[in-house]
Amino acid sequence: MSVIGFAKVKGGPEEALAFILEKLRENGFKVNFYRHYWVGDMPFGLVVAETNKGKVAIRWYLGESFSFKLEEVSEEAFEEFVDETLDYLGGD
Repeated sequence: MSVIGFAKVKGGPEEALAFILEKLRENGFKVNFYRHYWVGDMPFGLVVAETNKGKVAIRWYLGESFSFKLEEVSEEAFEEFVDETLDYLGGD
C-alpha cells in the first residue's frame, strides 16, 4: 500500500514534522524511517516515510490552522507525487 497525504500546519518545518509523525502514529502507522525535505524560503515541504503499512509521502504547507488528510494511491501515483514535489522544491 502506498499513501500520500496533505498537512496544513501552524508553525514551521519542525512543527510540521512533529505534527505529521504524531498524526501517522494516531492512524496506526509505525514509522521505521523518514526523510524530511524543505527549502528555507518556501512555506511547504515533504515528509517521505517507510512504515509498517508501506510507503507514505505527505506534502505539508504552513497556515493558520492544522489539518491532515491521507489517501491510498497506486505506486505510480505515489512516485509522481514525490517526484513532482521534490522537483518543485529543487527549483526545476
